[in-house]
Amino acid sequence: MGFTRAELESYRGASVDDLMPEHPKLVFVGINPGLWTAATGTHFAHPGNRFYPALAAAGIIPRVPDFANGLTDEDRRMFLDAGIGISNLVHRATARADELSRAELREGAVRLAHDVERWHPPVMAVVGLTAYRQGFDRPKARAGRQDERLGGAELWVVPNPSGLNAHATVADLARAYAEPARAAGIPLHGRPSR
Repeated sequence: MGFTRAELESYRGASVDDLMPEHPKLVFVGINPGLWTAATGTHFAHPGNRFYPALAAAGIIPRVPDFANGLTDEDRRMFLDAGIGISNLVHRATARADELSRAELREGAVRLAHDVERWHPPVMAVVGLTAYRQGFDRPKARAGRQDERLGGAELWVVPNPSGLNAHATVADLARAYAEPARAAGIPLHGRPSR
């Protein structure tokens, strides 16, 4: 499936529903939906995004879904059955995350804290250090497990898998994503549980 620039632009400002199991163990929180994500209704769907390849490389999911065309029901079930949820800090779709204002990120952080209290996951992973620093007003935060909790959940910050974050390889992302998965008790397929 491909989209013209005009088709993608028509999704500017749209939102994508959370992918959330009834009892999440681990919730990944992206910055906001990109236009391709909004067009397909699938988080992290841009063909150059390394989120799903990194999850598979970490053993968090058993295989890489055909995410660029939108997740199938079987793919969604793979996440839901594993107790993995996906949400966003800001729900408004943009072409680039840097189109978001600091105020939007802060409002998103407040909303997310309320959502986490409702979802009750033991572990949350915010995907993107800069967005975390701005949204949660933690300018000196570093990637990894945070000292604070969010709505009772252990809070992690992991690297952004966007192709724009090219210095992080799929292997780097996989190592970073495996840490909160282990903390949440997610069994890693084909990987030692350490």
